Amino acid sequence: MSTGLIEIRRAKPGDAAAIADVHDAAWRAAYRGLIPGIELERMVERRGPRWWDAAIRRGSRLSVLLVGDDVAGYVNYGGNRAKSLPYGGEIYEIYLHPLYQGLGFGQRLFSAARRDLALARLDGLVVWALAENENALGFYRALGGQPVASSTEQFGSKTLDKIAFAWQR
Repeated sequence: MSTGLIEIRRAKPGDAAAIADVHDAAWRAAYRGLIPGIELERMVERRGPRWWDAAIRRGSRLSVLLVGDDVAGYVNYGGNRAKSLPYGGEIYEIYLHPLYQGLGFGQRLFSAARRDLALARLDGLVVWALAENENALGFYRALGGQPVASSTEQFGSKTLDKIAFAWQR
């Protein structure tokens, strides 16, 4: 592994397998014990390399963080899907492989996505997190996010609370 260069760039089709690996490791680390095991396995399995390749090829706003030649994380973002919230942009997903967490790379990915959304004139930003995911809540609070809404999501027979954090332009 080369660690001489840290770069954030748009994802390319050749990144799909590495993004799937990051997704798998990050989701298992973040959601084990929160999302029921069977549901978590189904969610991880659905997001294999073919799924990521299709997302990249259809033009999803998907950026990767490279440490040397390794995809260490990714961020997926675009227009806000919750039209009741007055924010133009949304980060749908932001994940780092567990080996790269706690090193400031998440902040770099977040900032890059926020800049890109602002350039696209999507003012303000919202991101949703499970209320029981203390690591995510702490991350968004440390970045200055303010809780602005709540909702629930069903995972099999378990209902989990979600919190929306927002940032003005």
